Amino acid sequence: MNRDLRKTVIAGNWKMNSLPSETGAFADALLPLIPGFEKWCEVVICAPFVMLPSAVLAFGDTGVKVGAQNVSQHAQGAYTGEVSAAQLCDSHTQYVIIGHSERREYYGETDKTVNEKTLAALKTSLIPIVCVGETLEQRENGVTFDLVAMQTKIALKGVSKEELSRIVIAYEPVWAIGTGKTATPEDAGEVCKAIREVISGLYGKASADGVSILYGGSMNDKNARDLLAQPDIDGGLIGGASLKPEAFAVIVNAANQ
Repeated sequence: MNRDLRKTVIAGNWKMNSLPSETGAFADALLPLIPGFEKWCEVVICAPFVMLPSAVLAFGDTGVKVGAQNVSQHAQGAYTGEVSAAQLCDSHTQYVIIGHSERREYYGETDKTVNEKTLAALKTSLIPIVCVGETLEQRENGVTFDLVAMQTKIALKGVSKEELSRIVIAYEPVWAIGTGKTATPEDAGEVCKAIREVISGLYGKASADGVSILYGGSMNDKNARDLLAQPDIDGGLIGGASLKPEAFAVIVNAANQ
């Protein structure tokens, strides 16, 4: 992390877990465990659409931000089941995850739609958390850096230098999502550094130095401190551990180093 240049973000991705009625109890359990967190990091809870109102209510003015897990690339129209960026903003949602590997694998998300959704989010006040990462087969074939560079370039197509300052990138090796496996801190840091170099090539070093890059491959309360010690890892996109207030609090507090 380098808080002199960019913000640290610890974002919990609840995926399709928990219930709206349970959100208040989670907030009540978490907040006493992370006193003063706003001094060292931004904490975000990315909840299912149906839980966003209860999350906004539960976290209120505590400083914890609320995010969605997906957004439509369309502003409005006959798109049954979709949710627009404007609708999220009007619901007081502040962040949105775009291009998560599970969306890519199970729901046909492509690099093109990731770009379209990123541009749609940037037309509003939403802060996109744009996900990139390789599969195990791609990693074993030695194309990790090429693939992540391509995904990053496509995701940022049409994004201005000013808009870039609002974007967060999450490196999430697909082979580590929900498996309990994780890249070594050094390997994760190396890929995050490579992502920053790609952004530097597109926008210049000063702009790239201001982009927060998160690690999203099974970061948990056991490995968070070592991962966050890497200079180009600026936080985490946390899955399973974000559903447990005690474990999530350890990760938030590990960012205070």
